[in-house]
Amino acid sequence: MNQISAVVITYNEEKCIERCLKSLRKIADEIVVVDSHSRDATKAICLQNDVRFIEHPFKNHIDQKNFALSQSSYDRVLSLDADEYLSDELVESILQVKESWPSEAYQMSRLSTYGGKWIRRGNWYPDRKIRLWNKKIGSWGGGNPHDKVILYNGTKAELLKGDILHEAYQDSNAIIKKIQAYSDIFAYENAGKKESSVTKIIFRASFTFFKSYIIKRGIFDGYEGLMVAMAESNHTFYKYAKLYEANRKLKESQTPSHK
Repeated sequence: MNQISAVVITYNEEKCIERCLKSLRKIADEIVVVDSHSRDATKAICLQNDVRFIEHPFKNHIDQKNFALSQSSYDRVLSLDADEYLSDELVESILQVKESWPSEAYQMSRLSTYGGKWIRRGNWYPDRKIRLWNKKIGSWGGGNPHDKVILYNGTKAELLKGDILHEAYQDSNAIIKKIQAYSDIFAYENAGKKESSVTKIIFRASFTFFKSYIIKRGIFDGYEGLMVAMAESNHTFYKYAKLYEANRKLKESQTPSHK
């Protein structure tokens, strides 16, 4: 049977890390946790759960996850965030492919919550992500903070049955906090690299809401569906608005002053 390294990056995850680790027990031959110097009980909980615990300073999501990959003992890796865990159906799917490893990469759907309700419509689902693959043919890339696994040489990922379960946001305060943090990172990472404009801000934010609430039927998830669509729209609005401001400041700083 093929061996799998599970890798998780953490920072102050005492509320959710144990659930994540327990869901990996049946499928992982080792669990590697790379922690960016948590100040809570994360380290103690991890050590109680028999993981290989490594402390490493955090630069950004992509670098931290690629460092975690480099620390894994086996080529087959499964990557989870600390606030995610595997459904029973997904565990069984992984155990099946672990025996023969018919593909070099696998993607899985992620099911998230808002206010304790599982959101099965809108832009949040199925939210498919590559999380199990041979690290020789792929690594983390994309753009911070929205990292993704990039496969080399046109490798295609098979879809597994079951979900990554992600208990995401309890209320509007939590989601607004994440929107502001992630839109800050997006603007910082892309200033001078990507364009933004008032038209792009309005169009992208409006279409994001329409797609989530109407096209992908978030309207049928009641209040929670509305909040998800508005959150997605607000995230789009703020990341392009902040990018617009960052580009304008950058341009002003590069323009010679005339005295």
